[in-house]
Amino acid sequence: MWRPVRGGNAFEITVARLAQAIRLGLVAVGERLPPERELAEQLRVSRVTLREAIAALREAGYLESRRGRAGGTFVVHSGPNSGPALDAGTLAREMGDQLHDALDFRRVLEPGAAALAAGRPLSAAQRSRLVACLTASRDRDPTTRRVNDSRLHLAIAAASGSESVAAAVADVQLRLDQLLAAIPVIRRNLDHSDAQHTMIVDAILAGDPEVARVGMEEHCDGTAELLRGLLG
Repeated sequence: MWRPVRGGNAFEITVARLAQAIRLGLVAVGERLPPERELAEQLRVSRVTLREAIAALREAGYLESRRGRAGGTFVVHSGPNSGPALDAGTLAREMGDQLHDALDFRRVLEPGAAALAAGRPLSAAQRSRLVACLTASRDRDPTTRRVNDSRLHLAIAAASGSESVAAAVADVQLRLDQLLAAIPVIRRNLDHSDAQHTMIVDAILAGDPEVARVGMEEHCDGTAELLRGLLG
């Protein structure tokens, strides 16, 4: 998500990147954004542009700046999903054919990302990140479950080593985020999801691309079947 900003509309793109990171839970409510200098370097924008983007999101109620030793810029609102639950059927109708397109795209994209991650050497930090995200994804707390699920998928995409793949996974997660958050919670489905997540991460850590790919294919197929079944 913090890949370099390219194009002539640096301010707008920076605002969009920050908002996406907040919506997907990359920086959750109560957490602090990376330090200004570090974030500006990662995004390849000037600190002036970054400050303007942060100011815009602060005015919109997403961020809050605090002074002092423990200060910084903190997320205080995660966007539309913080409000009342939205009806899944209404969301699906609004998406129309884009829903099926997003599910098909995800089915092609995310298994490839998992296989890429399993096929490359990972740093200790990357391995720890995957394990931490897997552990968090098992939490059944309805207020954090969806965010933790997205974080795991983003961590797998980041471990692929491809900025383009990671960006595409973030985009498809964002497209499906509200819909997945709105469907009924089915405990058996959560059990399946947890088992599939574990299989995928274990395969990545063991360096087994084929098992990682198959595990993610099964996971994406399960999610797609659930959505299509519930939404007709």
